Amino acid sequence: MKYIEEFQNPDLARRLLDDIHSVVTRPWALMEVCGGQTHTIIRHGIDQLLPEQVELIHGPGCPVCVTPLEVIDKALAIASRPEVIFCSFGDMLRVPGTGRDLFRVRSEGGDVRVVYSPLDALKIAQQNPDREVVFFGIGFETTAPPNAMTVYQARRLGITNFSLLVSHVRVPPAIEAIMQSPSCRVQGFLAAGHVCSVMGTREYPELAERFRVPIVVTGFEPLDILEGVRRTVLQLERGEHTVENAYPRAVHPDGNPAALAMLDDVFEVTDRAWRGIGTIPDSGWRLSTRYRDYDAEYRFSVTGIDTKEPAACRSGEVLQGLLKPHECEAFGTTCTPRNPLGATMVSSEGACAAYYLYRRLDITTAARETSPVA
Repeated sequence: MKYIEEFQNPDLARRLLDDIHSVVTRPWALMEVCGGQTHTIIRHGIDQLLPEQVELIHGPGCPVCVTPLEVIDKALAIASRPEVIFCSFGDMLRVPGTGRDLFRVRSEGGDVRVVYSPLDALKIAQQNPDREVVFFGIGFETTAPPNAMTVYQARRLGITNFSLLVSHVRVPPAIEAIMQSPSCRVQGFLAAGHVCSVMGTREYPELAERFRVPIVVTGFEPLDILEGVRRTVLQLERGEHTVENAYPRAVHPDGNPAALAMLDDVFEVTDRAWRGIGTIPDSGWRLSTRYRDYDAEYRFSVTGIDTKEPAACRSGEVLQGLLKPHECEAFGTTCTPRNPLGATMVSSEGACAAYYLYRRLDITTAARETSPVA
């Protein structure tokens, strides 16, 4: 398949690895800010093929994982209402809230449905005018435009029994929060190519300059990751800190104008809590005043939510890059994909799920010695 197979070529991968080995002279810590990139890295063992001086830190790039517990519990409360048809992508159904998940709500009689597009949920609302249909709209800048378009369509068509439970987050403020953390070890970023395909690269130069870190926009196949690492290491070795686009087949510097216009119309920037991390200023979107009638939080006035994370879950440290998944005491024992303690073990993009799926189950002596939390 074009743009897939040619970016998995082992001969080209070896050449890129040789280039990285030939230029690195000192330790560098790079963070990928995308769960899809994390899975590529772990699946193909890229982190183990790189020079020992190059460490890849897994950042908060999984949209399911960073959806705050309070929003999960609001989803559970709304989905439990008899008048509601609650629609969601499948990866949200097993994300644990306080004491239960959406699968449990469905087993208890709640009408919880898996859909493959927010427009599917809008069609369900058209087919069930006597029910309230709620779509769980989560994710980074990548999934925000279709959710915005669906609300726009609902308003245009006069569909009043549809609403969106919004938990959208934005990458640049997260990078800023990471760099401002006293425990930050990150010296360069691999930026998420799909996010930049929507937003462009306009928000990154200021961050690169202020924090003096290279930011390289990177794709998702093995050669994409290796090229991103190569460019980042080259900048670090040269003392440079600029924004580079290593994913030009999908990313234009100005992004997607139509998607950006839709986002500006339907959403407005707001502070947003990130699960396991806390509130990051201006790091999310909510429905604008013009579309407030389609906001499920306002429509159902869900209050009195008492959230509580499992004490044994250290997913917050994983999301901040302070802990590798297999360094958590619960990993693979009391926390597994079948019985997860946190979202990072549930999501198809979660770092814990990647380590479990690709059998990174043991903590080596070297890992223990170099762990920032050892």
